[in-house]
Amino acid sequence: VIHHNTDEAKENAKKTLLELFGTGMIRAVAVGNGTGGREIEIFLRRTMKENGVSDIPVVMVSEAGASVYSASEVAREEFPELDVTVRGAISIARRLQDPLAELVKIDPKSIGVGQYQHDVSQNRLKKSLEHVVESCVNQVGVNLNTASMHLLAHVAGIGPGLARAVVEYRGIKGLFKSRQELLEVPRFSQKAFEQAAGFLRVPESENPLDNTGVHPERYPVLESLAQRLGKSLRDLTGGGAEAIKQDDAFKEEVGAFTYDDILSELEKPGRDPRETFVPFSYRDDIHEVKDLKPGMICPGIVTNVTNFGAFVDIGVHQDGLVHLSQLARQFVKEASQVVSPGDRVQVKVLEVNLEKNQISLSIK
Repeated sequence: VIHHNTDEAKENAKKTLLELFGTGMIRAVAVGNGTGGREIEIFLRRTMKENGVSDIPVVMVSEAGASVYSASEVAREEFPELDVTVRGAISIARRLQDPLAELVKIDPKSIGVGQYQHDVSQNRLKKSLEHVVESCVNQVGVNLNTASMHLLAHVAGIGPGLARAVVEYRGIKGLFKSRQELLEVPRFSQKAFEQAAGFLRVPESENPLDNTGVHPERYPVLESLAQRLGKSLRDLTGGGAEAIKQDDAFKEEVGAFTYDDILSELEKPGRDPRETFVPFSYRDDIHEVKDLKPGMICPGIVTNVTNFGAFVDIGVHQDGLVHLSQLARQFVKEASQVVSPGDRVQVKVLEVNLEKNQISLSIK
């Protein structure tokens, strides 16, 4: 948490930052995009530039729902001794490290999911959002030895009760050595194992298949294949997966769809399907609406999509509007066909109205 309201506070903050950078342990700096966030980002970038620190990215992170988390029972349980502001700062840093693992701790509605979220059926909205969260968690996969109780609770077949039991077992017995060890967790039934196992990863396991999305029920088939090819299971991962393509009998045995899934998992064991993170930064020469001039090209992030266009944050404390007619060179019926919240875009400033504090943008 950085305070920079006065010159003295700024100097103290600089000293603290330089001490931290000097340790060599800082890999990135996360800045909340709330009140004062842009000023802090500018202060950080300037301080780092003046002192020759160029290899550490400064990243603006969405604060949506952070205040809800910091005052929640979950936060009190995790950090009982810390102030709510410090809890919030930790949450923002964690969002940069692993957004999914952190965001599952709060009600999805607290993140802000649309302009009309309070006008629709709250029950249906809740179910829909929970479905999206569970789909994301299961698609990405979960490391059984590092996942929190809140993340595990969203894995198919587990739920809050079993998630707590898994974390308690891990705390007593130590890291899981295999997926099969899950069956030793109290109340973890065979049925729950069948539903959850394929979504859980155990990098420390001796069986390389435990760190892939391959379900344990397919292990015998792959073990037979490895024996037939005269190889170990580990030989069939990474580049070794090419050997599987030469065995037509295996493809016929498991079916074309399952074959493709297994092959993609073995080619990249332990892979994270999410895209590689690329740091984002606003233009350094614009900080307020008055700094904008028509014709400027600015990087921005889409914050909201409506029937009449999309709002884009370009780092001046006021989102600009890209009208439906300015979203593409061809005809666009709905803005959602072209952009989505969170998209990174390059926009051109068309008009700036300082009196009304309005910004007109174009993506054309």
